[in-house]
Amino acid sequence: MTLPWTWRQDRVGFFRAKSRDDSFYQLLADSARHAVAAAEMLTQMLGTSAQEREELAPQLKDIEHEADEATHAIIHKVNSSFVTPFDHSDIVELAAALDDCTDHIESVGQTVVLYRMNGLMPEITAQMEVIVRMAELTAEAMPRLATMKELKDYWVEINRLENEGDAIYRGLLRDLFGGAVSDPIEVIKHKDIIERLEMAADAFENVAHRVEGIAIKEA
Repeated sequence: MTLPWTWRQDRVGFFRAKSRDDSFYQLLADSARHAVAAAEMLTQMLGTSAQEREELAPQLKDIEHEADEATHAIIHKVNSSFVTPFDHSDIVELAAALDDCTDHIESVGQTVVLYRMNGLMPEITAQMEVIVRMAELTAEAMPRLATMKELKDYWVEINRLENEGDAIYRGLLRDLFGGAVSDPIEVIKHKDIIERLEMAADAFENVAHRVEGIAIKEA
């Protein structure tokens, strides 16, 4: 039997509101907090010696594993839930995007250890500060998905930070190839680290884009 449109609309709206599972927001927030932990650990690693980085690297790897488990938990929750706060595909893609942030940060840490770099260009600290702030803002934003309120400030600020990161990235490359580092091998190593950090910043911007898309769809 085909139901009248207004009746179906009211019933679907009622069912959706009463069946919403708020644990999804907690799982997404947990995933985002792993990115914050990874960013803080990488900051600590970049500020220390090559020897100490090797000792800290397993801790960063542990954080990355925990982030993977958080992503799997979200996907399992989606697949085992009849009703979700918003589209299944949007939740899965957002979870994957959050996981990418931690993966990119972890790759920087492992690469710095692999290269056994004793000194880093000081400006890399500024690049890292942008990433830490992006991670913090992302973690703060996830719980706000429950109400879809006050999210615009988040994605606007993430976009501003990404632009700031771009400027730092271009400045680092300019200085790198302008003679700030003389050893050709060290130039190659620095270029790789700087580009990986830029990819991490881009990953946080991707999360913000997905949140903006979800907010627009749910408005």
